Amino acid sequence: MDQMTSDDVAGKLQDVLKGEVDGSTRRRAEYSTDGSTYRVVPKVVAYPKDADDVAAALAVARETGVPLTSRGAGTSCAGNAVGPGIVLDFSRHMDKILEIDPEKRTARVQPGVIEASLQKAAGKFGLRFGPDPSTQNRATFGGMIGNNACGPHAVAYGRTADNIHELTAFLADGTQIVAGRGDTVVDGLSEIVSDHLATIRTEMGRFKRQVSGYSLEHLLPENGTDLAKFLVGSEGTLAVVTEATVRLVPVAQSPALVVLGYEDMPAAADDVPALLAYNPLAVEGVDAHLVEVVRRHKGSVPELPAGGGWLFIEIGAEEGESKDDVLARAEELARTANTTSYRVCPAGPEADELWRIRADGAGLGGRTPEDHPAWAGWEDSAVPPEKLGNYLRELRALLNKHGLDGLMYGHFGDGCVHIRIDFPIDSRTSTPIFRAFMEQAADLVASHGGSLSGEHGDGRARSEMLPRMYSPEIIETFAQVKALFDPAGILNPGVLVNPDTVDGLLRRPEARVLSYAGGFHFGDDDDSFTQAVHRCTGVGNCRADRFDAGFFMCPSYAATQDEKDVTRGRARVLQELANGELFSDWDSPEVLESLDLCLSCKACSRDCPTGIDVARYRSEVLFRAYQGKKRPRTHYTLGNLPTLAGAVTKVPFVAGVANAFMSIAPVRKIGFKIFGIDPRRGMPKFATKRFSRSPQAKGLSSFNPSKLGNKRYVMLWADSFSETLDSSGARAEVELLQKAGYTVLIPPESTCCGLTSISTGQLTSAKRKLTHLLEVLAPFAANGIPIVGVEPSCTAVLRSDLLDLLPEDARSELVSKMTYTLSELLTAPAPIGPAEEFSVPDLTGVEIVVQPHCHHYSVMGWRTDEELLKRTGATITKVTGCCGLAGNFGMEAGHYDVSVAVAENKLLPALRHADKNAIFLADGFSCRTQAAQLEGSHGIHLAELLRDGRATASRLSE
Repeated sequence: MDQMTSDDVAGKLQDVLKGEVDGSTRRRAEYSTDGSTYRVVPKVVAYPKDADDVAAALAVARETGVPLTSRGAGTSCAGNAVGPGIVLDFSRHMDKILEIDPEKRTARVQPGVIEASLQKAAGKFGLRFGPDPSTQNRATFGGMIGNNACGPHAVAYGRTADNIHELTAFLADGTQIVAGRGDTVVDGLSEIVSDHLATIRTEMGRFKRQVSGYSLEHLLPENGTDLAKFLVGSEGTLAVVTEATVRLVPVAQSPALVVLGYEDMPAAADDVPALLAYNPLAVEGVDAHLVEVVRRHKGSVPELPAGGGWLFIEIGAEEGESKDDVLARAEELARTANTTSYRVCPAGPEADELWRIRADGAGLGGRTPEDHPAWAGWEDSAVPPEKLGNYLRELRALLNKHGLDGLMYGHFGDGCVHIRIDFPIDSRTSTPIFRAFMEQAADLVASHGGSLSGEHGDGRARSEMLPRMYSPEIIETFAQVKALFDPAGILNPGVLVNPDTVDGLLRRPEARVLSYAGGFHFGDDDDSFTQAVHRCTGVGNCRADRFDAGFFMCPSYAATQDEKDVTRGRARVLQELANGELFSDWDSPEVLESLDLCLSCKACSRDCPTGIDVARYRSEVLFRAYQGKKRPRTHYTLGNLPTLAGAVTKVPFVAGVANAFMSIAPVRKIGFKIFGIDPRRGMPKFATKRFSRSPQAKGLSSFNPSKLGNKRYVMLWADSFSETLDSSGARAEVELLQKAGYTVLIPPESTCCGLTSISTGQLTSAKRKLTHLLEVLAPFAANGIPIVGVEPSCTAVLRSDLLDLLPEDARSELVSKMTYTLSELLTAPAPIGPAEEFSVPDLTGVEIVVQPHCHHYSVMGWRTDEELLKRTGATITKVTGCCGLAGNFGMEAGHYDVSVAVAENKLLPALRHADKNAIFLADGFSCRTQAAQLEGSHGIHLAELLRDGRATASRLSE
């Protein structure tokens, strides 16, 4: 029966499951890998609604012989959440917190519950779940149980296994068990343990972070014969969990942070055992290379004590202690440490900022200090803390021996080290280095009495190496346990027992070389589309709801909650395109469907630590897919909007007639249907007077840039939208810049950045437009004249896409470097910045709701805008996430509902909850259009606000 097709298996599942079943090629591509380097294409993906669905899926697996793999958020780093048969995704439906008992300090959860959701719910009672892996804002309890997740606070609260009371699960034969303490439940298990008591006692449970293999120590009589704890960390190979009762702990009060600086990481590690006597909540190790990468990525980091390696130690209040007592203990710890370089911070913003270095660094570990791809595989080793310093020295020597590198950090209080390594695995000829390192690293950690895995599990990355860590007797015991629980081997095969080879199913070596083809160069990825899309490591930041924390990724996933519509899902489909097995054509339906709901917001390029840019990938795919072929209607209409709008507004009378004509609802709806635009949309009005013909633009000089003299000049570049659709921002910008002491210039002829051509993949046209733009603007940039944009998305093209579309033209970098946003210009130092007498208006008491444009946030950053607005004294409500219109996206037929759902995530609620006199600030034409059409809110440009000050509010209320 193992020859059954995806359709066969899907059909059987659809007959018995209430939840969704999907055996489509695209869906299988999305689930072909997790957060690891491995690729295993499933036959079908199913989303169980309840335990009955799980039982039914298991029955199908037994009947057909098709294996079954459990999956949560799919962030597993070792390849333990992928499988060749049925993948059960618990994150869609089985995500309920069933009960919180504050008196017993327990909670009952389904496997799809995200840990952060329980933390928020339990926090109302002053409680929390102890272990907190870095992925807790998207990691599910099913995955945490499968891997025995830990995190920084495991040093105080233990691993997931230490915080499990009871598990409800199905065995492979369909038997439902309730696993707890004091009874093995499964016939024959106690006999296996009895037969190997001495070996289990000497080899298993030697230190806290020994999680590799099956945790047989929990079945020892002296440990309470706890089947629930034993099943934790079994990676879905022994049972399928449907419910868990977990232990909760009190939220730490007044925790203090101690940061200790050392010569290097090993020296920091040497000091850990002595510091554990202070019962810290967390002891984290951070390397100088990681801090430098964070600094480059974020722009700055808080000041750290002198050193090349640091320990971040959190001290919490013990019973009866005050905040001052905690700080006193923290100071005592610092003085005891083998360093004189330290800082002690009480709980608060300063401590949060310092902790953020560690959090940001963990995310950035997917790239080396030289910005090379870094891969999981040996990202999770652990040794007893007293051996950590020497282990780090020898691990670094092993890396150097093989010419490898990576950013090192970890949970030093437990002896756990995290590092992603720049393994050369882009081809099969280079993978021997990977295998050689893995074998030697396994031997090294074993020589220190350590564990291949400290919390991520063994999966396909380390299961083959278990005999290098354990005796033949223990390996045989693992096999006996597996045979008892799952005699047919249908539960997550290839993991732990009878494992796949460490280098047999690697994803990257199987990918085809997809080089430059006339569109984007992908210069940051060696001119390789393949390398670019493999930036995605699967860590799943894009699945987390981080909008309240100020992030913008991923708006389409927030609207649909479907893996198809998240950054990672799209990257996986593009990686499969590069692989060529499931589909190989650029216009494959699977590829186009995957990219269809991408808003091209570019938030992933900023918020994903790997620097992935799905908007750019989407543009490249559309470019290659439609070369020499008929394009979708909207590519000809919305994709050529600047040209069409230019033609309509060339004669004011024609623009007026067009506006009147399109204001007739039946006419507009018919026209929209013909042009592929959703008829529920309104039509933005054409400008009856172009910006270049406005009083503000009249007389602005644009003469020979080499004869400009010594004035403070600025080139105001009004993009096509600001020229032909809404010129209010451009007109206000002229007046504001003149007020700020600038002599404003405008280009001697119209220029277009090709934004709509880029978003629709018409890259040949975009390059032609950009080449013309360089001819016009480069001479001014060459003479030191800053170029200031009006529309953020168009400004972003000059700052970003221009450089990769025309990298061979030296003028590209020149123009890019000299292009500023309005806020960047007004906050720049001399000689670029404004006259000294320039000041922002006093808006104390005024409420401003701000929607930063996605491209502004993602490409240029919004820091200087925030700085300017704070100077005004106004009350600022910053809306995070996309507005949902996103240029042509929200106008296209088939996108309206998602467009509205994206707007409902943050923008529309913010507008509804704002005071009636609040000002809506949005530099993006799309953002203003969306708010006007869906909520009736009139938005203004930053230039209008700074020009008009308090008069803005009264003008808007008229």
